[in-house]
Amino acid sequence: MRILIISDIHANLAALEAVLDDARGDWDEMWFLGDLLGYGPDPNACGALLREQKPIVLTGNHDWAVLGKLDITTFNIQARQAIEWTQAVLDEELRDFLLAQPARLIREPFLLAHASPRQPVWEYILDSGIAAANFEQMDAATPIALVGHTHVPVLYSTTGTGGVRMATPVYGEAISLAGSRFIVNPGSVGQPRDGDPRAAYALLDTEELMWEYRRVAYPIGETQQRMRQQQLPERLAVRLEYGW
Repeated sequence: MRILIISDIHANLAALEAVLDDARGDWDEMWFLGDLLGYGPDPNACGALLREQKPIVLTGNHDWAVLGKLDITTFNIQARQAIEWTQAVLDEELRDFLLAQPARLIREPFLLAHASPRQPVWEYILDSGIAAANFEQMDAATPIALVGHTHVPVLYSTTGTGGVRMATPVYGEAISLAGSRFIVNPGSVGQPRDGDPRAAYALLDTEELMWEYRRVAYPIGETQQRMRQQQLPERLAVRLEYGW
């Protein structure tokens, strides 16, 4: 089965539409790793479009904050302002839908979590040391973890000597996820943070255990205009141009 793997849409409708258009016909099922909400101007439209795909859905830290499940004072001022705006406009049906979704689940041999296997909502896997600690939480039934949260596409794998190897994406090439343990991040659809402003996603072949990173350009100016119309923080709009 071919799985479309996406994460961190952050209410960026133009980016989500670009990903769905780019991946059209290449997937049988969608797995969304969390953070539908926050930062962007179109939470309800993104929620409606996402639900049309009938995906597996996780919730992330921004979703939890909007839903009142996290203290929003732990977020920076711009993120907090976007969360408060989203709380005011969020559709009740979408709110109820997200409240029913987990932050972590298992589809053997895959463990899906928004943030990390050991802390599914908040921990950032930013380096090999943090990845190594999380590999210790993964058992033989789930040797492959799929995570989001950092907005940076990256792949960590265990080595035969007990170490951890970190690899950055090579686009257009399939990567085998067989024969080791892996923590894999597809990057962010709506808020990339790796210096590449294009929307990021991945395709996973669950039978062959092959993973492919992908990027697609989207009309950033369209999202920025919508953010300014909604009077969301200017810094959040500007950073979309740079992928930071």
